[in-house]
Order: sequence, then C-alpha cells, then structure tokens
Amino acid sequence: MYWLVKSEPFKYSWDQFVKDKQTFWDGVRNYGARNNLKSMKKGDEVLFYHSNEGVEIVGIAKVTKEYYQDPTTEDKAWVVVDLKPVRKLKKTVTLAQIKSDKRLANMDLVRLGRLSVQSVKEDEWKVVMELAGEL
Repeated sequence: MYWLVKSEPFKYSWDQFVKDKQTFWDGVRNYGARNNLKSMKKGDEVLFYHSNEGVEIVGIAKVTKEYYQDPTTEDKAWVVVDLKPVRKLKKTVTLAQIKSDKRLANMDLVRLGRLSVQSVKEDEWKVVMELAGEL
C-alpha cells in the first residue's frame, strides 16, 4: 500500500524529519485520517507532503511500526504510526502539477484535499514517481 501524509513545514518539515531519522505521526484528530493510520502496515511507502507552504510532495518515508495509542493524548480514539525518511525526491511534485495531470484526477489529494493522511493507489504512486523524475 501507498500513503500520503501532510505536514506544514513550519511545524514539521522534511528536513527536520531527516534530522530526527524517525518520528511517530501524531496530532491526527480526524476519523478518516485516523482510519488510514490504522490501515498502514510496516514497510508501506509514504509520500511526505508540505502543506500550506510549498504545497508539494518532497520525499518518501516508510512505515516502521504499525498503529498504537497516540502518546500525546489519553483519548483512546487517537493513534500514531512510526515513520522514517527514505529519500528526498529528485524533483518535488507540486499540487498544481498533480491537479493538472488528468491521470491524478481521482487522487485523494485532489478529491479530499483537507485529509491529513491519505491513501495513494499504485497507479497514482507511479505517476507521482514519474513527475518526480524517479522512474
């Protein structure tokens, strides 16, 4: 499976993620996004997206630990997964590029723009990798 997570660079950037070498993905307070976290499996690949500033996919991460209780809250409804950075993309892929590519018209990033943790279909992943100069 493939996924996309969003982070505002001023809160948690790709560069900080690389510096940290690993993180737990916390702060998700939307049931749809939470359900996606619960569906992530160890080894799944994840697109790291800078939202609000940059508005682009900047790197690839990997799930290193499946969901567990979010340590930042006592509310049992919320979970986290552990992620580690794999590599920065050769070329970032902007939201404008994604929206203008007909092959990505049904991508969650286009249809469900506000969702902070999204699924990515295999064919969408391949198009993003092509746009990033990775294929």
